[in-house]
Amino acid sequence: MFNVGKIKIDKAVLLAPMEDVTDLSFRLVCKELGADVVYTEFVNSEGLVRGSEKTHKKLKIHDDERPVGIQIYGGNPVSMIEAAKIAEDENPDIIDINAGCWVKNVVGCGAGSALLKDPDFMQRLIKGVVDAVKIPVTVKTRIGWDENSIQIIDIAKRLEDIGVAALTVHCRTRKMGHRGESDWSWIPRIKESVSIPVVLNGGVFTAEDAKRAFDETNADAVMIARGAIGNPWIFLEAKELLTNGKITTIIDDELKINSCLKHLRLAIEIKGERRAVIEHRKFYSDYLKGMHHASKIRIELMQYYNYDSVEKCLLGYLEKLKSFSISGSELKTN
Repeated sequence: MFNVGKIKIDKAVLLAPMEDVTDLSFRLVCKELGADVVYTEFVNSEGLVRGSEKTHKKLKIHDDERPVGIQIYGGNPVSMIEAAKIAEDENPDIIDINAGCWVKNVVGCGAGSALLKDPDFMQRLIKGVVDAVKIPVTVKTRIGWDENSIQIIDIAKRLEDIGVAALTVHCRTRKMGHRGESDWSWIPRIKESVSIPVVLNGGVFTAEDAKRAFDETNADAVMIARGAIGNPWIFLEAKELLTNGKITTIIDDELKINSCLKHLRLAIEIKGERRAVIEHRKFYSDYLKGMHHASKIRIELMQYYNYDSVEKCLLGYLEKLKSFSISGSELKTN
């Protein structure tokens, strides 16, 4: 049971915080398709404290996406405390601390998974945040810095002791990045050591993966990251499989293209047309994956700067797919 503050959801399926992906438009799409809890992109505490307008915009949330968490990161305890207070003013349901990001520019400033190198410091920093705000604070981390320093059991106990409300564990080390297999065997061991909810992250790319994660580990929730990029229907499929034992919705080309366009329309409402259309280009490859001659359509879409052109291109492409009775499951030529 994902029991955090006022949130109580059995076998919850969560959308992970991802930089340049989980903005408000994508979160709303995933929420509509069944994501139980969604998280913002991870927000730089130093940028918030300095008053960066670009950073503060990442805190924008909408009631339609609740429950929603704001994730912050940083390596300076004072800045993290102040950033948490700023985030709390936006009235999220959860404040999450990123203690798992593995990329160099985050680790280099002592944030993300760099905190795993010094559990004492990590504990002090997170305690400062927990004590500074009134809403639940959760933490997302990894099993360790590398294979020789896996301390997740000790860290989980420390975090529970200081009042952390739940722990999400990406079941790889920092050294692994996204390489290799996620070691889900750590989840039941962590659950035996603490009483707070433990969320499994890493290696969940299909609805079947989500069900297997619950079945094998008894996790309190499953968090999906890369598996949701260009594939927000993974939440719909996972909820159907977990609830009914089978997936009944057919994810066809029409649903994919219409979801892609809806995602873009929401982004335009938030960011403005030109910026949203340009930024949306990174999603086409995943939304159109497996469709006949999709590579040609992706190339065409790269030249557009307005919604009408994108819509005309994609709906015209959809009509061609229908006229030739081509489905993504029958022809995969890309």
